[in-house]
Amino acid sequence: EVGMGPLAGPVVGGAVVLRIGDRIPGLNDSKQMTAEERDRVDAIIRRRAVAVAVCAVDHTQVDRLGLIKARILASAGAIAGLSVKAEYILVDAFDVPDTPLPQMAVVRGDKVCASIMAASIVAKVARDQAMIEYDRLYPGWGFAEHKGYATPSHRAAIRRLGPSPIHRTSWAPFRVSELAGLQS
Repeated sequence: EVGMGPLAGPVVGGAVVLRIGDRIPGLNDSKQMTAEERDRVDAIIRRRAVAVAVCAVDHTQVDRLGLIKARILASAGAIAGLSVKAEYILVDAFDVPDTPLPQMAVVRGDKVCASIMAASIVAKVARDQAMIEYDRLYPGWGFAEHKGYATPSHRAAIRRLGPSPIHRTSWAPFRVSELAGLQS
């Protein structure tokens, strides 16, 4: 899943079913890749994978459920959205409760496991595309640039404009209302 740290936008889970032994060129930890590399590898994953699914949990659900439950919901939704039933699930660092399939949490899975790397890439590309669209809907906050993360330019935009309709108001590393100079 991606989008755990931003001040705005969704948490997005990804699920990818790969054929055993299939090697995806360029596959890597999504956090170590440029946007262009992720886009290129995302296209390869979508062509070669047995199945790909993403699930976005929007900012209102993140606020209502909390970050941990939102992460679980995004992951479970992506798994449920697969067009084929997976036999076994490999997840990055944590189990997905209430999933009827056997699973194994792989510590640092986004660095060592091909299917987890692939799922992270498709989730990251989907989230980045959503944030670019939000930038069109809500100009001024710079979502296409920082993707909702708490960069200096993003914090300055919140102070200047206040929170946008997609800012997380109940959870953030920096409370959005405080950044905007509003009462908590």
